[in-house]
Amino acid sequence: MQIDLKQLTVMQKQAWLQHAVAPRPIAFASTVDKDGLVNLSPFSFFNLFSCNPPIVVFSPSRRARDNSTKHTLQNVLEMPEVVINICDYDMVQQVSLSSCEYEKGTDEFIKAGFTKEAATLVKPPMVKEAKIKLECRVNEVKSLGEEGGAGQLVIAEVLHMHVDESILNDEGTMIDQTKMQHIARLGGDWYCKVDAQNLFKVAKPNVQLGIGVDALPNGVKHSTILTGNNLGQLANVHNLPTIDPAFEDDRLKNIVQYYSVSPVEMEKELHYYAKELLAGNKVEHAWQILLAGENV
Repeated sequence: MQIDLKQLTVMQKQAWLQHAVAPRPIAFASTVDKDGLVNLSPFSFFNLFSCNPPIVVFSPSRRARDNSTKHTLQNVLEMPEVVINICDYDMVQQVSLSSCEYEKGTDEFIKAGFTKEAATLVKPPMVKEAKIKLECRVNEVKSLGEEGGAGQLVIAEVLHMHVDESILNDEGTMIDQTKMQHIARLGGDWYCKVDAQNLFKVAKPNVQLGIGVDALPNGVKHSTILTGNNLGQLANVHNLPTIDPAFEDDRLKNIVQYYSVSPVEMEKELHYYAKELLAGNKVEHAWQILLAGENV
């Protein structure tokens, strides 16, 4: 299926793009206007874009249906400060409630049942229930257009962070990713929760270059069993591994003995075994299994 965005309505574009570009973190932004009236609203067009200087960007876009602007946008133009409260699963329903289009002057802290907490450097209050709060100065608001659906990028510098100790690691030195149940926005009414059950690690070749998929042995590279992810794991080593004479594996021995009369079937079984090992991030072990198959 091919989609020409020029042929779609604004609402159709929004639906296709929000379903495709996901999940998106949520900026739960608290702002004040020039008279001190507080606004609290979530935005899923949000992310971290720089660490030095520390910059986050979110977009209270012009409304697609009528091209009106949001109170958050109006507020940061009048008072260029914002607190980005990071959402987690414990507050997602209240965060969603706060997105209702209440009349200007309505306090969404009260409507959504959140508690105001004074910030240290900026005027907008923080959400006490949020486990992470970012006090920010708005450096620039960049308009991407004047029609409905156009993004209005709020470029904000993080001045100060507040982190609840309950989500720190045992040493108290960093956020423990398994303790902070982040939520993120997808398309339509869909959200996702990031917790220990769906977290996984990917080894990064930050120091040494991986050999690359092109350098894998042909039997491995053209495997009908191993997936692209599996090949990426195997290719993320600095040097092509060699057989370890001291390596022993009973399942490997059984496969070699049982399928000795059928090299094709043996290769399949060895690749299935390697695939299991890679699922458990046992890359070195998987390499030994595959190398054994290449040298039988």
